[in-house]
Amino acid sequence: MNKKFLATLIILGILVVGLIIFLVIAGGKPETPAQFRPVTLDFWGVFDEPGYFEEIIAAYQVIHPNVNIRYRRLRFEEYERELLEAFAQDRGPDIFAIHNTWIGEYQTLTTPAPAVLTLTFPRIVGTLKKETVVDLRAIPSITLRQLRTNYVDVVYDDVVVNDQIYGLPLSVDNLALFYNRDLLNNAGIPQPPRSWNAFQEQVIKITKVDSRGNILLSGGAIGASRNIERSTDILSVLMMQNGANMVTNDVVTFHRIPPDQPERPRPPGEEALIFYTDFANPSKESYTWNADQPNSVDAFIAGQTAFFFGYAYHIPTIDARAPKLNYSIAKLPQIEGNRELNYANYWVNVVSRKTADLNEAWDFVQFMSSAEQVSKYLARAKKPTALRGLINSQLEDLDLSIFASQVLTATSWYRGKDAQAAETILMDMIDTVLAGGLEVNRAINLAAGQINQTLR
Repeated sequence: MNKKFLATLIILGILVVGLIIFLVIAGGKPETPAQFRPVTLDFWGVFDEPGYFEEIIAAYQVIHPNVNIRYRRLRFEEYERELLEAFAQDRGPDIFAIHNTWIGEYQTLTTPAPAVLTLTFPRIVGTLKKETVVDLRAIPSITLRQLRTNYVDVVYDDVVVNDQIYGLPLSVDNLALFYNRDLLNNAGIPQPPRSWNAFQEQVIKITKVDSRGNILLSGGAIGASRNIERSTDILSVLMMQNGANMVTNDVVTFHRIPPDQPERPRPPGEEALIFYTDFANPSKESYTWNADQPNSVDAFIAGQTAFFFGYAYHIPTIDARAPKLNYSIAKLPQIEGNRELNYANYWVNVVSRKTADLNEAWDFVQFMSSAEQVSKYLARAKKPTALRGLINSQLEDLDLSIFASQVLTATSWYRGKDAQAAETILMDMIDTVLAGGLEVNRAINLAAGQINQTLR
């Protein structure tokens, strides 16, 4: 063998061995300070108080002391405008809350959870001489299987788009029936209704109307649109309980007879709309509400209506404004013989597509959504859990037990680009039916066509 060639091989071998030794030694050395850079995450929300997150943020900073999290609460009336203006000017938050019906609208402004998060972790080494070193670790993100296993079904249905997870909630509120115990007692009604037929009967029994048609006492806040809190949620859940398919293959279908129910004389969504609006129709026996009534929350607080459909988030308002009101909360009425179905209304924490700190932002969203951390949030916020593992603990809570008992069967339906427009269309449909401007079938077909435009 050529001596020169042999010498070259020996030199190359020494270099390779030296490189391997260097890499082994270097692997245990601290990273450069630049890799342990300070990170500031701006987190925007609407209804949550800053105090709800104090413990969670403190716990996160023990693990990641280089991450500073700044929470900002905005008024609902200004929230979307502020968000869109901030993103247009490249100063938007890293993490922000959106309503579960806004996922489609904000999809282009958010980024789904990466499969793996790359994060820095400080570690103390040494015995006599303590030294902080920084490890760079790859952490698996939440998977679709984990989402399906750990969260109630509506969360998976809402936040997963094209097999990617676009956000995580801290709670899932759902619609329930608030009732005035004194008004039911006075009417000789021992228990709140469990079915819609029983609800209708009790409303008729409680309602008082004078000879001129003025409502002196309302049996229930239902039937109209803009003076009823979340009227579109009430109508939507009635449609779904009655068998309507709200959207099929990205097309609105609540105005159609489902293919598996060809024997029905009219679409189930149309039947639900008639049942709902009859409560605000003076010619019907169940007449109990009209557009001249106050806001449904105000009417319930004032003792002017026996039944009010609301969420857990209404409890603090009622308790603060009417501390002596003798009221309770019952499960949402169901259609006899049909499977139980309830309605979800909640907020999802998402990560901005423009964030410079994607790994840290998504890590914090997952951290605060974990069972250990979200329990701290739920204890302060007094909201129903989104995690299956925490449901039983809330079943013993006086305020939250009803909502916790319904969360497994709660659902929602909107998947379009403009949730507010869809709600306005539904309210206009209700008003049109009550005004007699269009027949019910024409009104619901018109509304379906208009909402279809927001899905595209």
